[in-house]
Amino acid sequence: MSEQPAPPETDPTWWQTFRAAPRVLRWSAYAVAGLAVLVVLLLVVTVAFALRPVPATTGEVEVPGLGAEVEVIRDAHGIAQVYADTDADLLRAQGYVHAQERFFEMDVRRHVTAGRLSELFGEDGLETDKVIRTMGWRRVAEQELAILDTETREALASYAEGVNAYLESHGPTEMAVEYTLLAATGLSYEPEPWTPVDSLAWLKAMAWDLRGNMTDEVDRVLASLDHTPEEVDRLYPEYPYDRHPPIVGSGGVVDGVFEQNASGNATRNPRRPAYSREMVDALEGVRDAVARVPDLMGRGDGIGSNSWVVDGEHSATGAPLLANDPHLGVSMPGIWLQMGLHCRQVTADCTLDSSGFTFSGVPGVIIGHNADIAWGFTNLGPDVTDLYLEKVEGETWLQDDEPQPLDIRTETIEVRGGDDFELQIRETAHGPLISDVSQEFSSVGANAPTDEPDPTGPGNGYGVALQWTALEPGTTADAILALNRASNWDEFRAAAADFEVPAQNLVYADREGHIGYQAPGRIPIRKSGNDGRMPAEGWVSANDWTGEYVPFDGLPSVLDPEEGFVVTANQAVIGPDYPYFLTGDWDRGYRSTRIRQVLEEEGELSVDEMTRLQLDSTNPMAATLVPYLLDVEDLPGGYYRDGQELLADWDFSQPADSAAAAYYNVVWSNLLRLTFHDELREDIRPDGGDRWFGVVEQLLEDPAGPWWDDVDTEETESRDDVLRQAMVDARDEMTRRQARDPGQWRWGHLHRLDLRSSTLGESGIAPVERLLNRDGHEVGGGSSIVDATAWDASVGYEVTSAPSMRMVVSLADLDRSRYINLTGVSGHPASSHYADQTELWVAGDYLPWAFSRDAVEAAGEDSMTLVPDPDDD
Repeated sequence: MSEQPAPPETDPTWWQTFRAAPRVLRWSAYAVAGLAVLVVLLLVVTVAFALRPVPATTGEVEVPGLGAEVEVIRDAHGIAQVYADTDADLLRAQGYVHAQERFFEMDVRRHVTAGRLSELFGEDGLETDKVIRTMGWRRVAEQELAILDTETREALASYAEGVNAYLESHGPTEMAVEYTLLAATGLSYEPEPWTPVDSLAWLKAMAWDLRGNMTDEVDRVLASLDHTPEEVDRLYPEYPYDRHPPIVGSGGVVDGVFEQNASGNATRNPRRPAYSREMVDALEGVRDAVARVPDLMGRGDGIGSNSWVVDGEHSATGAPLLANDPHLGVSMPGIWLQMGLHCRQVTADCTLDSSGFTFSGVPGVIIGHNADIAWGFTNLGPDVTDLYLEKVEGETWLQDDEPQPLDIRTETIEVRGGDDFELQIRETAHGPLISDVSQEFSSVGANAPTDEPDPTGPGNGYGVALQWTALEPGTTADAILALNRASNWDEFRAAAADFEVPAQNLVYADREGHIGYQAPGRIPIRKSGNDGRMPAEGWVSANDWTGEYVPFDGLPSVLDPEEGFVVTANQAVIGPDYPYFLTGDWDRGYRSTRIRQVLEEEGELSVDEMTRLQLDSTNPMAATLVPYLLDVEDLPGGYYRDGQELLADWDFSQPADSAAAAYYNVVWSNLLRLTFHDELREDIRPDGGDRWFGVVEQLLEDPAGPWWDDVDTEETESRDDVLRQAMVDARDEMTRRQARDPGQWRWGHLHRLDLRSSTLGESGIAPVERLLNRDGHEVGGGSSIVDATAWDASVGYEVTSAPSMRMVVSLADLDRSRYINLTGVSGHPASSHYADQTELWVAGDYLPWAFSRDAVEAAGEDSMTLVPDPDDD
């Protein structure tokens, strides 16, 4: 029998090879494959849960409480325009849409403002809760509700009804993926119904982040420990009125009323008290405690805004143009969402026809325009907080040698996964003792002995009380809705009179061609012993507030100024002869001066030119510092001169792709480190913003001044020594960070914008952070620049605050207005509108701002109808 031919040789299949492998390798592969499948399944599940809360934007939805149908038209970016027949229905629909897009954000905010963060996040929220409960934000909001106009209370109630209609028809995992993630950690949670007080409490958070100079009060004390009053004064230079004009250039108070053409009156001189070591200890504890309150809108040097308005003679349209871009902390989602509230027909029952930027959780449009007027905000920044050192003994505090009873109450903080915390809150006549909730001084009276022989008894000492205008009930909620309804200057000013906290610079324009400015706010009048710049001795009644406030009619205002424009960028409101003390801690005016310069040069501006000005990245300090840097002739070798050569042809602008801007800012950071870090405590080191521009400007004129010397060396350094070393260190740093070749350097590569969720986006769990955060955007601009992407030179180059939105309103044709948001309108990471405006914002682009019904319909992508519940009576 003949032998069969052998089959042709073939390579073994992957499966044959795998089967022939040792068992241990096969099982390892099984494990890896299983893990991969698990990861894929987890991703699928995560995506499914993330998509689940993305709201429906088409069809018909029953909403209890509505009186008639409401239309919600959304454009390609999800921006909603709402149409109804009554104000109540408009605001119910606004509450419903806000809850659709941002309820988790709203819920976290109300937990923060009520001091209940620990209920969601356990021990991590306790320190924040203790500080906020001590200040009593929600207690004040509850008192505030009772003093508001009936119309405002009704509006808040209608808004809450809309939010609750959404909550009643959706479970937590249908509202936000964050609730699903929290449930995975074992949290069993059902959100409470929304209330009007929840909306009002958010205004306290807004006021807190824009509160003014409270931290500066403590920082001045800390600086005074190691330096003379003259040296401290150099760190806090006086406002340069001669170089940076105030908002209102003339005027004075006559018989209690501000007149823009009157001459001014004299102000009083401040005094500086002395502080003991024990006082400083108590103040440092307070500084640490208040720093633990989360930045809901942002804090720091970069928190401010630009806003300006030009009249028809300075506008290419022949009618006013108004621009605004508030500079706030960066977050995901952003602070704003755009929305329009439109009555189909304006009647006594339906008064709203406004569009612009809203806060989730608050009814109405905060910044924007209606059919007749436009308005914008920048932070006025008056001194509305004072810290009082108090002599505390047991249940009393001392004033004018007389013991006074402390107001004492106890509140219970529920802590997820832990025991309830019983918090004792103590108050003097000045305010709550916030020193009681510092980690270092849980009971200041027992831990901070005084340096006086026997101040109030053994074992007692200093407490620190906070007096703050926002801890008294106010009427800001009335002002928001009144601004929405105002149709002329008089109605605008009447609305502004109710805008008590936080005090804002309000700019104005109307369809009749008028432009104006009004400073509102509840600003305290102090007795002669207290200038508000440093913490005061609470045991001396001469340091108290008088109980009176600067009268609204006496606050600076201007209508149709001769120069044809108004610029506000947190600079001084008015000159030093103004009779009332507003603050001594203004922004120093670099941004406002640059804006004025461009307005004067342009003469007549178009909408596009207004938007370009918002993106101006000229560094105002560079024109002063760069000539000194170019004069340094003895840099070693060509390698170190490479960076210096970039500055020779630099136009001082800071786009993201600028190599010169990258090098300059690293030089600036190193200059501040070399000059100040040897002598200033870590928590008061330079952040590099506008105040430090002023400080260094003065020091540059004193080449042998004491601040240039490094006290840690035996040599005596001069200005030129520091400049030289800063350039050497910057060259080495840029090589390490980016490249040896300066041609490859980019400012944006250092200056990155990271948009992060402040809760689970900081969880440390990589997949969760990737889901919620949007990091790594390279941007231009910088601190105290019109394009105000601030950074902290004591920490790094990353963006700490930025223009939270940009808008330009054309009063000639409202449909030709433009706006852009930092993120998107949605708070759902799976939504296409979570960050769909960010790349446009980074690129300096804007969206069309449709206002008329025809324009809204032309831009509309989705339409949803909210209909009354047939079961309603």
